[in-house]
Amino acid sequence: MSESTEAWVVAGVRAVIGTHTQAQDAGRTDDVVALYTPDAVLELPGMDPIEGHDALRDAFKSWAPTQPQLHLVTNTVVTSRTEDEATAASDVAFLQRGESGWAVQLVGHYEDTLHRRDGAWRLHRRSTTFQ
Repeated sequence: MSESTEAWVVAGVRAVIGTHTQAQDAGRTDDVVALYTPDAVLELPGMDPIEGHDALRDAFKSWAPTQPQLHLVTNTVVTSRTEDEATAASDVAFLQRGESGWAVQLVGHYEDTLHRRDGAWRLHRRSTTFQ
């Protein structure tokens, strides 16, 4: 893979992860779901896997923010890549703003697999762990 293609893949993966974070924190459920492939799987600790757009939409709608929140995603490393598939690892801290200000609610880690479909990168699998 050429350096320019590699850079394009890395930029596309990071853009999807950042767009997901901002849409989720703003409660834009349809925008979040649009970032997943139709057969995507979301894995969260203590829950059965959430599979497909309908299930993802229901889940993210139920998690829509009721107070200001931020997912601070950092240390994203694209761990493997081709022109049509990439994997990435990221750390995340979830904060909410309450009466006494912002507070960290949890810290975790994402392992993402993304596929390029119709010229756009989409999440195919996200596995989340909490620390």
